[in-house]
Amino acid sequence: MNIFQLPTSLPIATAPEVFETLHDSKNIKIERIISTGQVSESWYDQEQDEWVCLLQGKARLLFDHDQGETIKLSAGDTLFIPKHRLHRVVYTSVQPACIWLAIFWQ
Repeated sequence: MNIFQLPTSLPIATAPEVFETLHDSKNIKIERIISTGQVSESWYDQEQDEWVCLLQGKARLLFDHDQGETIKLSAGDTLFIPKHRLHRVVYTSVQPACIWLAIFWQ
């Protein structure tokens, strides 16, 4: 697999993102996510810690709806999200598509 090779048909902003599991075991899950304009409809409150790297594109995440902290990500940026830290994806670029590498662990 080439992490940068996109599917022949990319989702439009109104379609779901593409989630591809690269590894899944008892304590760790690794995913490649492809976004093309999709945003989160609700807040994520995850049971696992998450480390994410945006390999391509641009994105913005909103944290802790009471404080409203926004993080902008560009290609190569990484971010650690502790479990139960509320967050939403509020922007993903369409051109180029966002390619995320996400690692979740207990």
